[in-house]
Amino acid sequence: MTSDTKAALRTLEAAARGLLFPSESDFPIEPFFYGNEEPTPEGLLDAQRLPPKTRVEETTLAGFFEGLTEVAKDASDDERESAERFRSLMSVLEESLTDVRVYRVGEIDIEVFVIGRHPSGEWLGVRTNVVET
Repeated sequence: MTSDTKAALRTLEAAARGLLFPSESDFPIEPFFYGNEEPTPEGLLDAQRLPPKTRVEETTLAGFFEGLTEVAKDASDDERESAERFRSLMSVLEESLTDVRVYRVGEIDIEVFVIGRHPSGEWLGVRTNVVET
């Protein structure tokens, strides 16, 4: 891992600090390093030591942040602050990574990986969990 990649992970950590991804249970958003290999559903399952038949769904960065970056006119200050923080995290991901992919792994208790290519050629991003019954 290069020093530039480490700096990018620290930037992602700062942008995600304290953010909880809302679902039936709220989970933190955490930075992670994927490696030098381009991510694929199969590679992700292997890296996470999950069975090959585990469900993997690919979505977009916009889909990942859907409903989190906009607020209603009557939103509370906390809701406005949360939306601004999610917009900031989305911007950091868009500005520091290319070829961004979002993988949702599993069913009900779903691990979500937002992975992109850093200018160093290494792959990194953020991860969280969502619960959908």
